[in-house]
Amino acid sequence: MATAVYNPTSLIQASSSSASGVLSYLEENDDNLKVRALKRIYQIIDVHWAEICNSLPAIEELSENPDFPAADLAAAVASKCFYHLQEYKDALRLALCAGKYLDISTKSEYIDTILAQCIDEYKTLRTQFEADPTSVTIDPRMENIVEQMFQRCYRDLCFEQAIGVALDTRRIDKVEEVVASSLKAGREHILGYVFDLCQNARNITPREFRLSVIEVLVKYYGTLAVPDYSNVCFGLQYLNKPKEAADTLVSLLKSSTEDALLAYQIAFDLQETENQGFVLKVVSHFPAAPDAAAEAESTSDNDVYNQRMANLRRILVDGLDIDLTLNFLFKQSHTDLNILKSIKTAIEGRSNVLHNSTVVAHAYLNSGTTRDTFLRDNLDWLGKAKNWAKFTTVGAIGVVHKGHIHESMTLLQPYLPQGGQSGSPYSESGALYALGLIHANKGGNGDSATITYLADALRNGGNNEIVQHGACLGIGLAAMATGNEELFDSLRAVLFTDSAIAGEGAAFAIGLVMLGQSDSPLAQQVLPDLLNYLHDTTHEKIIRALSLSIAMMVYGKEESADVIIEQLSRDRDPIVRYGACYAVAMAYCGTADNASIRKLLHVAVSDVNDDVRRAAVSCLGFLMFRSPESVPKLVSLLAESFNPHVRYGACIAIGVACAGTAFKDAIDLLTPMLEDPIDFVKQGALIAMSLVLQQTSEARSPSVKKFKDLLVSVIADKHQTILAKSGAILASGILDAGGGNVVVSMQSRAGFMKMGGAVGIMMFLQHWYWYPLQPFLSLAFSPTMFIGLNKDFDLPTQFEVICNAPPAMFAYHKVEEKVEDNTKLVATAVLSTTVRTKAREARKEAKKSGITRQPSLDSTSGAGLGEIPMERVTSHLSTASYLSMDAEKPVVVDTKPKKIKEPTSFSMSNPSRLIPSQARFVSLQEGQRYVPVCRQNRPAGIVMLRDTDPSAPEVVEKVERVAIGQEETAPTPAPFEWDPNDE
Repeated sequence: MATAVYNPTSLIQASSSSASGVLSYLEENDDNLKVRALKRIYQIIDVHWAEICNSLPAIEELSENPDFPAADLAAAVASKCFYHLQEYKDALRLALCAGKYLDISTKSEYIDTILAQCIDEYKTLRTQFEADPTSVTIDPRMENIVEQMFQRCYRDLCFEQAIGVALDTRRIDKVEEVVASSLKAGREHILGYVFDLCQNARNITPREFRLSVIEVLVKYYGTLAVPDYSNVCFGLQYLNKPKEAADTLVSLLKSSTEDALLAYQIAFDLQETENQGFVLKVVSHFPAAPDAAAEAESTSDNDVYNQRMANLRRILVDGLDIDLTLNFLFKQSHTDLNILKSIKTAIEGRSNVLHNSTVVAHAYLNSGTTRDTFLRDNLDWLGKAKNWAKFTTVGAIGVVHKGHIHESMTLLQPYLPQGGQSGSPYSESGALYALGLIHANKGGNGDSATITYLADALRNGGNNEIVQHGACLGIGLAAMATGNEELFDSLRAVLFTDSAIAGEGAAFAIGLVMLGQSDSPLAQQVLPDLLNYLHDTTHEKIIRALSLSIAMMVYGKEESADVIIEQLSRDRDPIVRYGACYAVAMAYCGTADNASIRKLLHVAVSDVNDDVRRAAVSCLGFLMFRSPESVPKLVSLLAESFNPHVRYGACIAIGVACAGTAFKDAIDLLTPMLEDPIDFVKQGALIAMSLVLQQTSEARSPSVKKFKDLLVSVIADKHQTILAKSGAILASGILDAGGGNVVVSMQSRAGFMKMGGAVGIMMFLQHWYWYPLQPFLSLAFSPTMFIGLNKDFDLPTQFEVICNAPPAMFAYHKVEEKVEDNTKLVATAVLSTTVRTKAREARKEAKKSGITRQPSLDSTSGAGLGEIPMERVTSHLSTASYLSMDAEKPVVVDTKPKKIKEPTSFSMSNPSRLIPSQARFVSLQEGQRYVPVCRQNRPAGIVMLRDTDPSAPEVVEKVERVAIGQEETAPTPAPFEWDPNDE
């Protein structure tokens, strides 16, 4: 009989429903047994981890023993134990010691969790390392895992994941490596993917690192087989490199005709961003225009280039885009004048506040359309405005004629200050204000003369603080973001006179001129003086205006503005803390920065001042307007606050962030607040709802019809307060602003922040303290249009686009026509036979009812049954000629057309209205003669078109400047033949 031999290895390899047997070998002294036991444990740990964790101290001790031959295996086992216990930090710590046993190419939940934890930890360490390189040391093994992660992504062609890791860990070298690898693999879309992430600043922080990423993108955009010059120029604008942008445009002009069209398209896109300072710098780097002698000696090639350069200057300097916009708004205006007439009738002689609100609502309704028919037809009513109301009335003319820069002086000549003649200071000041609104953020040659005129008006105004106020606001608007030192010195001199009215205007103007210039040498020099003056002056108007001015100076500066924000937010004066909230909004506008949101929410629930709390909640809309769907949920609890100022702020936050979106969540949250018992909360809800429902048709949202009916009822209701009525009037203007062709927006179609839009909304919200600031909202009005241009800047009428949605979905608001009641009374002849028949039927009815006839006066009998006299039964017929006066009842003929099924798509001619929510339904019609020069973008805004058949004759419409007082004429009827016998 054979003798059995004891073999411990066979026991370790034996399968078992328990790990206790294997774990017992960890207590042996033989390292070989421990190693074999660990190998078996590593295989079964995912099944028996709960039992194995009881021996975790022993396993961890083996992993830390440098003399143990399988320390890496012990670390791998211990790491998995901690993973199953959900102690991910300890799992990562031991996984770094696992060596070859940590294979990140393996796809499992454990590996994914360890990698995620590693990246998070690495990201934290990199952030600390960038702040202070001596404060932290990064484990090389962790960097090795991150490197392996990148290699894994390259093998799997997961470049989006790789770029995400590179951005999260702030490795600019890896960003460049990932982009280069993706381009080698033919994945050019990664450039657009990263560029979109950079525009949504929430994904990439801090700002300096984001700019470094954009610099890498600009480099690789230029190395593509077909360079994307459009995004190159966009990136250069982010980097504030006007010279490089100018060189790019010039090189395109010197190339083919298609490249020249691309340069024009880029110029239009730059103009749309409304970054006046950058555009002026780009123009300054263009080569000088040739003189007459040079033109005489120039060759044909030079002639072509000179003509193209003239066209480019026409866009960037002369304001061709402004002429196109004015022409479109004028011809496509759908303003309902019945709205203004009904408002005027309802508020007649009631309140100066309502009169002022109606004037501003008219300005909103006709913003940029140059149509002021209502004002010219109601001059007597308009003349009721006194003092500052007159200032606002004249200033509102600038909103109606917004962008009419070529005719601005002629238009306002009756109101502007006249040399040697003293008129109404309020009218003169309002005219200077209107001049600034017309030229607001419109860079070009025309503005230099306007700015000079406004500066002279400020200088000649003497000590008249009313004229100084309007002149300062006009200068700030016309010279927005230019950082002009001479203008700053003039404004600072007015500020330091310590006049409440003039000082407020000067403080606002300083902020507008120095918009986004806090890091400039001039701003660094004057900021301490301005901060000191905040505490030296005793005028609340100046303190508030100066706080907001500093907020404008830190526009878009993000982390670099934190020092100033902290200083303002810790001030004892609540007015300064109020300005600190708007400083956060301006510095982090559109970034959805988590730290800033937490700061504003903390102020909203903790500050002792209601104004500060209201501002903190309102500013949430500025931070999160790029992700509007998140705002209603964020402020839902604040909207139910017992504090009415917080509720008002919640309304404004939703209105600012969700403008023109018609989001159901926003509408549902605002609807109950329309009936709030506090009048100013109701006012805020009405304004916010009008912003949300801008350009929303009844087919898209049934709330539009209900809201318009509510506005009419609030305005007509005698029991509503002045604030509620004024809110309803302003909401009526905002809802159909610009004739239904503009929407409130703080970003361009290319995703750039529009500084004019952000500042305009911020200044509009200050109407809480100063009504004349209401026209500032027009700065945020962005035209929603589609205009196609050929190489000569004419409009080809043969170009169309297809909208794959029913026409009613994006239709204009319906114009309610008043139906007059033409019912009148006429005499109707009644035949005698008809009278007898009706009398006979009446007697029969009387007998059935038991009605007795009263005895006649000459009757001798006491009582008796008889018949009712005919004259009583048919008294309505008892006339000499049997005539009766009945209402004329016309024959009702059902003329209502049968409902026709609406088409699912329709063609849009050139030009047409194209609202943001409609853009995704628009596509190009195949086989057309004209195609957009940038086919990768959806047709929206001003689009340059390439002619595929240049030899064929063109059918085009010329672009004409809108003249002052011009009225739209009816179109010429089509030819027809008249037949007198055709009835």
